[in-house]
Amino acid sequence: MNRKQKIDLSYLLWTLLPLAVGGLSALVSMNGMQRNAALPQPALQPPPWVFITAWTILYLLMGLGAGLVWNAYPRGKKDALIPFYAQLALNFLWSPLFFALELRLAAFFVLLGMFGCAVWMTVAFCRVRKSAGLLQIPYLLWLCFAGYLNLAAYMLNG
Repeated sequence: MNRKQKIDLSYLLWTLLPLAVGGLSALVSMNGMQRNAALPQPALQPPPWVFITAWTILYLLMGLGAGLVWNAYPRGKKDALIPFYAQLALNFLWSPLFFALELRLAAFFVLLGMFGCAVWMTVAFCRVRKSAGLLQIPYLLWLCFAGYLNLAAYMLNG
């Protein structure tokens, strides 16, 4: 396998990682998601298909950004991936906290940590490859909206 094929394969692996983490988190939280759907929802709550579509796109952008960092010239790329892993771990924890355990306030604080790690990741990615960081802007915006939804759900349902 030549160098170009290795790079292309690495992008696939980097995009599969967040998709797998998100999918596993959703699988662990599936029953709670069904219970949550029956509760009062925030005023701007989108339909379920929006979440599936948005998170799939965001996970792909996250993975593509990580792949761009990984394949960049080796100036600090390993350090730039630390916030990627940190936000991905928090991302995994959020769904079980919010849906399965119904700990909405705890989930909100995890989401704040996720946002902080996502900002850190965006800056770190930009330092290695600007395009990798810019790909994270939709994620930051979505996390702001998710924060509103999480806090509103807590206020409505405890």
